[in-house]
Amino acid sequence: MQVQIDYKKGQVLQALRYHFISKREIKLMIIFVNVFALLAAFLFVYKKVTPLAFLISSFVWLMIMLAFWWLLPAMIYRRSATFKGHFDVLLQENHFSIGNERGNKTWAWREFSEIMETPNFFHLYFSPRSFFLLPKDAFRNSDEVHEARTLLKSKIPVKK
Repeated sequence: MQVQIDYKKGQVLQALRYHFISKREIKLMIIFVNVFALLAAFLFVYKKVTPLAFLISSFVWLMIMLAFWWLLPAMIYRRSATFKGHFDVLLQENHFSIGNERGNKTWAWREFSEIMETPNFFHLYFSPRSFFLLPKDAFRNSDEVHEARTLLKSKIPVKK
């Protein structure tokens, strides 16, 4: 199956958010920061901390949430030329190929460590920090998306 990929900025940013939120350490940090913010609010209501301490803790919460939701995805999007290019992708029984006017690259399915599916993308991971985004809207219809999903899940372990 061959598809042509052009990335849409909004969808890529959302996919990068899914990537970050799927990481265990980030999930734990967000939980910790939210519990900290709730504790600070509780202590402020019962006058156990000063307004300044509550304001500072609220500011820290806001900065961390902004960093994970907007700053990190935007920085990665800007730095990566991949998301601004046009690619031809070939999904075959034994390998995955990608190419454009500058060249091409082929990977055997065993080189991918796991796959994660989100509303707009298949995330094909090489390692926990290195992955390729395959947009679902590159496929002509839902039957092709299902066919790609079946092939990908048969070749790459699903992310837990």
